[in-house]
Amino acid sequence: MIYACLAALMAGFVDAIVGGGGLIQAPAMFILFPQFSVPRIIGTNRFASFMGTAVAAWQYSRKVEIPWRTVLYGGVGAGAMSFLGARFSSLISPEVLKPIILVLMVAIAVYTYLKKNLGHEEQFRVAVHLIPWVGLLVGMICGFYNGFVGPGTGSLLVFGFVSLIGYNFLMGSAISKFINVVADVFSLIFFLAQGYVSFEIAIPMMICNMIGSYLGSRTAILRGNGFVRLFFLCVIGSLLLRFGWDVYWELQQ
Repeated sequence: MIYACLAALMAGFVDAIVGGGGLIQAPAMFILFPQFSVPRIIGTNRFASFMGTAVAAWQYSRKVEIPWRTVLYGGVGAGAMSFLGARFSSLISPEVLKPIILVLMVAIAVYTYLKKNLGHEEQFRVAVHLIPWVGLLVGMICGFYNGFVGPGTGSLLVFGFVSLIGYNFLMGSAISKFINVVADVFSLIFFLAQGYVSFEIAIPMMICNMIGSYLGSRTAILRGNGFVRLFFLCVIGSLLLRFGWDVYWELQQ
């Protein structure tokens, strides 16, 4: 349990800055609780992390002027599609999507690295009245991914709001936290209804995740856009390694 709580603490810290906490917490749970089924791992992990994301969202809201209409549209899209994605995860293997996700991650990493000024300043790429609708689209796509696969949802949300709309990295991260909370709650409804959450493990991990999220969001706010961009590239690189290994392992089977 101690190792699980330490993993949750670190996951909360990373996730609060730019998403990607699932890269730490979910693999740790697979290693520490091999007796659990995959849905139980995902459900327990989701319960342990959603409050940490809420803490980060609250922290950002105190320092950043949140565009609530964009959050509302993106949250509705993410919530509905996250529940649908969770349903599909019990019918179709996520392994089918992993090669596609790997290519997507490579494209995101290369694009972000080459665009040195991406996310440093707010420069809208769409008309102001269309921003909430683009937010809805980003929320729907990332919400489905969140329910279906999971790891890296926050990072994909940040990239969507920065690259498609033109928010800076700090604002993109702030918006993504609120939408991620909605997506997590809606997908969690499915896992709770099916009895896939082990509360004796999830609650201590949730407390540690909240502490990590508080520290991570404070760090992001204090260090600014340049730091968040660098952290984003590190997380995307980790996602590439994760999915690259998964795809390689499946090809060897």
